Amino acid sequence: MRRSSHSRFFFGMDDLTDLAALLVTLGCPQGKSLEMASQLDKRAKQLAEQTGKTYEDAMDHLLNLMKQGWAAKEKGL
Repeated sequence: MRRSSHSRFFFGMDDLTDLAALLVTLGCPQGKSLEMASQLDKRAKQLAEQTGKTYEDAMDHLLNLMKQGWAAKEKGL
C-alpha cells in the first residue's frame, strides 16, 4: 500500500504532541491541535480494531479525511 507524505512523518512520531504538530501543518487550528490529536489517536485505535487494519493504516485514513476537510473549508466549500 502506498503511504502518503504525512504518513511517513507520522511513523516517526513518539507522542500526541508530535501528532498535534502534524495536524497544524494540515490546517488544524493551533489551539485545538492537542485535543484533536488525542481524539484522532483514540479513533484510529477504534477503527483499527473494528476493521482489522493496522493502527498506522487507520491513522493514515483519518489524516487524509482531516486534510481533505480542512482544504475544503479553506476553499469555502
